[in-house]
Amino acid sequence: MPLPFANKIYYPPTGFYFKVAFVGIFGMHEGSFSEVNGLSVTISPEEVKEGGENRFTHRLPSPPKYGNLVLKRGMVLDSPLILWAQKCISEFTISPKTVVVQLLEENAMPIAIWSFFNAYAVKLDYSGLTAKEGQIVIESLEIAYDFFEKTL
Repeated sequence: MPLPFANKIYYPPTGFYFKVAFVGIFGMHEGSFSEVNGLSVTISPEEVKEGGENRFTHRLPSPPKYGNLVLKRGMVLDSPLILWAQKCISEFTISPKTVVVQLLEENAMPIAIWSFFNAYAVKLDYSGLTAKEGQIVIESLEIAYDFFEKTL
């Protein structure tokens, strides 16, 4: 059911039109992903006992914890992004990047932007190969980062 919003009908945005950019990594298909997961942050309360108080413990906020960003797409040959990820994982040559995820409206204008800072690859995974099914090979790239900001 649409909600009224400033004399307009408001519909929540769909999540199928988006693009991903790695600052400093360029290539024709580098931002073409079919899935982006892991846009999450949580604060877990830390329990602190107080001497003499047995009825409860104080629950104090701890610093936020960010999940890993998981990006999926059809395998891209000669990808500068995958070369960067392989250097991070295989050679332990960490060169942090900023990753920008933009949710787009129908005319390709961004309606939400998330920036992930000091990002580096922690996992590179390929789908299984099956002769019977003829499916495309999916590469999954898992990215760790310090924090993210939603700017729009």
